[in-house]
Amino acid sequence: MTDRRLQYVVSTARYGSFTAAAERVGVTQSAITKSVADLEQQLGYAIFNRTARGVILTEEGRSFVERASRVIEETDDLLRGAAVGSDHYAGLLRIGVCPPSLEWLLVEPLSTLVSRHPSIRLNIVGGNYDRIVQQLRVGTIDVALGYEAAFKEQPDFRCEQMAPMQTTFFARRGHPILDCPDVTKAEIAKYDLISPSGASPYNFIWRQIYEDCGVDVQERLHTVDYFPIVARLIRNTNAISVAAIHYTQTSIFKKHFAVVPFTLPPSSLCCATRLRWSPRPAVRAFIKACRERLPSSQTLDGV
Repeated sequence: MTDRRLQYVVSTARYGSFTAAAERVGVTQSAITKSVADLEQQLGYAIFNRTARGVILTEEGRSFVERASRVIEETDDLLRGAAVGSDHYAGLLRIGVCPPSLEWLLVEPLSTLVSRHPSIRLNIVGGNYDRIVQQLRVGTIDVALGYEAAFKEQPDFRCEQMAPMQTTFFARRGHPILDCPDVTKAEIAKYDLISPSGASPYNFIWRQIYEDCGVDVQERLHTVDYFPIVARLIRNTNAISVAAIHYTQTSIFKKHFAVVPFTLPPSSLCCATRLRWSPRPAVRAFIKACRERLPSSQTLDGV
């Protein structure tokens, strides 16, 4: 069996504090704190920086937690193998999605995946980019779906590129921008923008549009990932936002909204995994299902 202190360290990294880790593991907070401190003394370096709000991994601690997570995962796989026999797909597959508004894209891939491998158990988690990156890095999730431009900035991740996705600006019906014969960056920059993500590639696109027009993007930008809130804001204000091409073709969209004729570059999605860890069969099966069944002409806030 693995040293229980590894479990304590990994749990603390995943849940952000000794108290939260103790609740998850089922021991006292003092037991976790002492065990981690003893381990740090043995290693000769700090795994965590302690703060009033919890703990933050040090650089050495991040590397240690990555290796400890791998040891725990491989041990679990070995023990699981004894129980499930030759079924290498059995067990929990933990998938992170960022921004969470992309979760709808997984309807067809996950249906295909589970039909092929009924022994897989799914755990889907949505979150912002920073949260999903941290969870992937410490092993809380096995694979992440998101925009390639964001994940490829991380040198310790492997990115499996998916089909490019096309989006468009949209606004409420009757919006003044719809009267423009030619919608330019200057016209876009007159209005507030609601973005579903603060990470790449959209942070760069918005900054370029507004700053090219001498406007501070932070004075115009809202970041809202929950589409019902976006829709209500768009209907009640002169803000604009972005939506899937597919969504713009639905009757509910046409009833309340209109496409703003301004070309946005397509953005590639990817499935990200940890570069130093070989993806297990369930992860590879998920990536294959995504390649086969992810929509190729939709993105972002579709329903």
